[in-house]
Amino acid sequence: MSPAAAIGLAREREADLVEIVPNANPPVCKIINFGKFKYELAKKDKLQKKHQHVSLLKELRFHPNTDTHDFDFKVRHAKRFLAEGHKVKATVVFKGREITYKEKGEVLLSRLVESLTECSKVDQSAHMEGRSMITILVPDKKKKPETKQEKADTTPVAAAGAPAPESSAT
Repeated sequence: MSPAAAIGLAREREADLVEIVPNANPPVCKIINFGKFKYELAKKDKLQKKHQHVSLLKELRFHPNTDTHDFDFKVRHAKRFLAEGHKVKATVVFKGREITYKEKGEVLLSRLVESLTECSKVDQSAHMEGRSMITILVPDKKKKPETKQEKADTTPVAAAGAPAPESSAT
């Protein structure tokens, strides 16, 4: 169809002639309402962005003398971050003369990696960057950690109207 005939047909239908594939030979055109077409494209883009998962890099900072309770607390945070699908960057920061005890940082990071092996894998092993030692962990798709919600769903709960089991003491 000639371009003039296509434009005439589009005016007759009170619609627009939109070039869909300009690089084809001959170019592909459609007779549609252009405003509605743009609206549908914007709607599709918005829906794709909504379903897109953005992976963030969460950072945990330690010192060579981090105590066990603080370490365990941060491990729980790391497990939660990994369960949400984020990467975790573990950093041991050396202040002042602590830099002479790099092996303490290595031990701390290896302990962290060991405690997170069930839900993650190492993306970058421990290495020095300035006065800090860094390792990066990524969530392992095969080994999914249980979240608090999943644990709550699996715990047995007594029925609301069921009587409690009685102990028979004789």
